[in-house]
Amino acid sequence: MPKTKLLMVGAGLSGAVIGRHLAEAGHEITVVDARSHIGGNCHTERDEKTGVNVHVYGPHIFHTDDGEVWDYVNQFETFMPYKNRVKTTSLDPQGVRGVFSLPINLHTINQFFGKTLRPDEARDFIVNEQADTSINDPQTFEEQAMRFVGKDLYEAFFKGYTIKQWGMHPSELPASILKRLPVRFNYDDNYFFHKYQGMPENGYTAMIEKILDHPSITVKLETVFDRKMGEVFDHVFYSGPLDGYFDYELGRLGYRTLDFERFDFDGDYQGCAVMNYGEESVPYTRITEHKHFSPWEEHDGSVCYREFSRAAEPEDIPYYPIRQVKEKAQLADYVALAEQTEGVTFVGRLGTYRYLDMDVTIREALDTARGFATALETGEKAPAFFVAPV
Repeated sequence: MPKTKLLMVGAGLSGAVIGRHLAEAGHEITVVDARSHIGGNCHTERDEKTGVNVHVYGPHIFHTDDGEVWDYVNQFETFMPYKNRVKTTSLDPQGVRGVFSLPINLHTINQFFGKTLRPDEARDFIVNEQADTSINDPQTFEEQAMRFVGKDLYEAFFKGYTIKQWGMHPSELPASILKRLPVRFNYDDNYFFHKYQGMPENGYTAMIEKILDHPSITVKLETVFDRKMGEVFDHVFYSGPLDGYFDYELGRLGYRTLDFERFDFDGDYQGCAVMNYGEESVPYTRITEHKHFSPWEEHDGSVCYREFSRAAEPEDIPYYPIRQVKEKAQLADYVALAEQTEGVTFVGRLGTYRYLDMDVTIREALDTARGFATALETGEKAPAFFVAPV
C-alpha cells in the first residue's frame, strides 16, 4: 500500500479514529481543529474549583451493542459502569408538580396516575383507557404520542419539552422521532437497552488524546481549515459542516444549537445527572449535574448546566440537524456537489448532516478508514461518502 499524506479536519471522534487507523497502516496524518482543544463536542475537562469532570458541550453517555466498538474504546480508556437514569419534573393530571422517571415505565404510570397497577394492568390501562385508538396511521410526533400513551402523558412529558427542544409544535415533526422513545411496563428505568454502557474513567478528552498519541499523527489546534490546505495532502477527511466546506454557496443547512447556563452548588443539587423539565413555561429543557456522570468519584461541590435549545445562527456551534423537508432537499444538492469534488471524504455528524451517537460515529470511522485503505490497494478513487447521508 502506498504511503500517503492525509489531512483530518476536526479532532473529534471521526478524525481521531480514522487518523489512528490509517497512521497504524503507515500513513502520515495531520489533524487540524479550529478549537483550542481536541475532542469536539465530546470534550471533557476537570473543573479547577470542584474537581468535577465536566462535559463542556453537554453530556455524552456511551452505549452500544457493537462489541468491536466497545473493545476499541476500552483500548484507550477504562470504561466504568454507568446507567443513564433520567428524571423529569412536570405536572400530573391534577396539576401537581412532581418528579417522574423516564422513559415512561411502570413506576411513572403508577405515580403519575396515582395507581398501583401490575404490568398487565398497566398495559391494559394505557391501551384501553389512555391511547387514542382512533389514530390508525400516525404521521406526526403528536399523533404518535397520542396513539401510544394518550393525551395526559403526552402533554406532561413530550409536548412542552419537544416544543422547547425543536422550536416547533409536535404536530410539525415526523412520527419517527417518537418511535425511538420506549414505554416499559416494568420498573426498568435504564434509559438505554444496549448491552454495553459506561463512561470513560478519565473523560472523553483523555480517551481521544490516547487515540491521537501516535508518532505518525500531528495535531494542530486553533487552526481554521481552508480548502487550499488540502492541496498539499493526498486526501482530506472532513468532519466539519458539509455546507461550510462549500462556503454555504447553496445556503445554510438548518441546525438546533444549545446555550448553557452554568451554576455551581455546594453539595448535591438535584440527586441525579439529568433532570428534564416537561413544562413549556420553564424556559430550559433540562439541568445536568456533572458529578453524577462519574459516580465512582466523590466531590463536595457540584457543577450544573441549564440547557436552552434554539435555532443555530451562523456563529453558533451546530448540535442537532433539523432534517425537515426543506433541509433534506438542500442536503441532496450538497451531496451532489460533494460527489463532484475530488480528494475529500465527508465524515461524522456534521460532514454527513446526521444525528449520530458516539458508537455509530466510531463504527463509521473504522469502516471509512478500512474502505479508504482498500481503495488505495485497488487503485480506486475514494468516494465523497462511505456512508450515504440521504
